[in-house]
Amino acid sequence: MSKIRAAITAIDAWVPEFVLSNLELEKMVDTNDEWIMARTGIKERRILKGIGLGTSDMAVHAVMGICEKRGISPKEIDMLICATVTPDMQFPATANVICDKIGATHAFGYDLNAACSGFIYALATASKFIETGAYKKIVVVGADKMSSIIDYTDRATCIIFGDGAGAVLLEPSEDGVGIIDSILRSDGSGRHYLHQKAGGSVKPASHETVDAREHYVYQEGKPVFKFAVMGMAGVSEEIMKKNNLKAEDVAWLVPHQANKRIIDATAERMGLGPEKVMLNIERYGNTTNGTIPLCLWEWEKQLKKGDNIILSAFGGGFTWGAIYLKWAYNTN
Repeated sequence: MSKIRAAITAIDAWVPEFVLSNLELEKMVDTNDEWIMARTGIKERRILKGIGLGTSDMAVHAVMGICEKRGISPKEIDMLICATVTPDMQFPATANVICDKIGATHAFGYDLNAACSGFIYALATASKFIETGAYKKIVVVGADKMSSIIDYTDRATCIIFGDGAGAVLLEPSEDGVGIIDSILRSDGSGRHYLHQKAGGSVKPASHETVDAREHYVYQEGKPVFKFAVMGMAGVSEEIMKKNNLKAEDVAWLVPHQANKRIIDATAERMGLGPEKVMLNIERYGNTTNGTIPLCLWEWEKQLKKGDNIILSAFGGGFTWGAIYLKWAYNTN
């Protein structure tokens, strides 16, 4: 009997209409287009506007898009995992809110927080529920409204992040496609360099924390960049070696879109040319958990059944990891 693997059978994504360009940021903080492009590769990012709109609202568009593509009802979804660092509320889980909004009344779900690595952590987690035969249709969402926790007076962070959501449907497959392997890593000592200072149980919200602007992303760029290059590049090379893959065997690298220099270093370590690297950071910035599914969504028509694909990410925590999968379908 063939091994059951979790295969991606549908993908969709959604980004807000409002575009925040580098030229607009020049009017807000001491920065300029040339400086931003040289350090990050970002030209513009999308921002979710509207009172009462949150992460779940973006995710709903992506999940409903999946259902339409696959020709299924939300009621057929067994499980939904939402990878996010910007949940609608501290509780209940945004996954539960998404299920309610789309009418997925037979699904259970929960949120997963591993910063920018959350989507691949969630994908690896969901794959195990498929492989055991416990569930047949699992949706994995990667979504963040990063604009809700960004200080637009801090030029070190406000230039990087944007809002967006993507989602995939996992189903069992026995024909050799699907998620083949994953390597996940974490190092909690990295928390000092990239975190949100207040709002948790250690430092609950107060007038003092709000006045001190401690509910925004805090990042020390140099150590984060150093660890990100080592982490993403190292784990991507490791998963290739573990599965006896050479550069010519890999059809695509789908890297977390944090910084173009980090992406370039990862591809170089893997021996891949730019023609094999999915890159859309210039138009969307770092959407945290949304970056990898956004890439897969935009490149979907170029993917062929059996393509060897490496997903790779690095995030606050520190967290990092890679997934090796074989694409499960042709779009043409």
